[in-house]
Amino acid sequence: MAKHYDLCIRGAGIVGRTLALLLARERLNVALVGAPQAAGSERSDIRAYALNATSRALLESLRCWPEAEHATAVLHMQVQGDAGGEVSFDAADQHVPALAWIVDVPALEARLAEAARYQPHIDLVPEPVAAPLTVVCEGRASHTRSELGVHFDVSPYPQTALAARVHCAMPHMQTARQWFSADGILAFLPLGGADGKEVAVVWSVTPEHAQGLTEQSDATFASALAQASGGALGVLQVQGPRCIWPLQLARAERWCGPLGSAGSTSASWVLAGDAAHTVHPLSGQGLNLGLGDVQALARLLHARSSWRSVADLRVLRQYERERKAALLPMRLTTDLLAQLFAHPQPALQALRNWGMQGFDHSGPLKSWAANQAMHPDLFASSAAATGYPIP
Repeated sequence: MAKHYDLCIRGAGIVGRTLALLLARERLNVALVGAPQAAGSERSDIRAYALNATSRALLESLRCWPEAEHATAVLHMQVQGDAGGEVSFDAADQHVPALAWIVDVPALEARLAEAARYQPHIDLVPEPVAAPLTVVCEGRASHTRSELGVHFDVSPYPQTALAARVHCAMPHMQTARQWFSADGILAFLPLGGADGKEVAVVWSVTPEHAQGLTEQSDATFASALAQASGGALGVLQVQGPRCIWPLQLARAERWCGPLGSAGSTSASWVLAGDAAHTVHPLSGQGLNLGLGDVQALARLLHARSSWRSVADLRVLRQYERERKAALLPMRLTTDLLAQLFAHPQPALQALRNWGMQGFDHSGPLKSWAANQAMHPDLFASSAAATGYPIP
């Protein structure tokens, strides 16, 4: 006899596996659609994410937070403009242990995969199965979202992101560095723990420039990075491959809806993570927003009345409203910054650098902005109101 599943999660990445583990704690049977990780694939994966305190608390509650060498605490943040503008943040000034943590994606995925493997309420399946609720966590290029006929409103940026890993002559001192200029946005994210000398590079430039950078030799590319960063970390050595992807601001028009039926019950679908929305990587909030989605969805499913199905559209529409509202400030802020620094006009250059200097000395406003980045959206207050345990 075929096993009954309460949910089918399409997409076994970080967002999908985190949701599966949250729902399995509620004794819901979850079918997680995805292929097992290929042996050795983690060695060529150069991705790293900046995770905030809320995301860390969530992953720690699932016992999936990576070891210290794979989750480097950011104690300082330096942001520089193209004409003397500068903003800095310090964890000590905010009275927090870290502003964020830079996490190796392969290490985090391995922890989540191991936890899911030993969770009896989660089955990894190769194909979608019938269930009252289908959760789409397939990423920005989701096939299921297209099959459902959901319009994905995409506004392309005139930029392509390039990612790489670099070894530095000088230790990073647990400092995240970012340079804004008319030529693009460059970020150095510290890796390898407190004494590390490796950084994850994310460089947002024009598509033509990005293609040219990928075709350069390691030595030429390292020289270009050193010049763009003002030699902040000394001589650089490229470690491993480089990858590029186009940047876009996007949001699905609908995040939930009816799917038909699953046996004797009605069925529904819902979107989460990059399948529902994407923002510019300059804020480092992409995965935090996706984890916020699954945190909110799990909380609302937990708090639903006992007679409501997990496919109840009233619950799913509440999730959609809440997450669209939480997404809006970050969406507007990142888009404004990306557009502002994309214009080379001298008047705008002077304005944005004047604004950075003023913000750096703004006191309460600067502290408020830092706190919003570390503890985003409405989860804590909503969870307290519903009684859902905050990790």
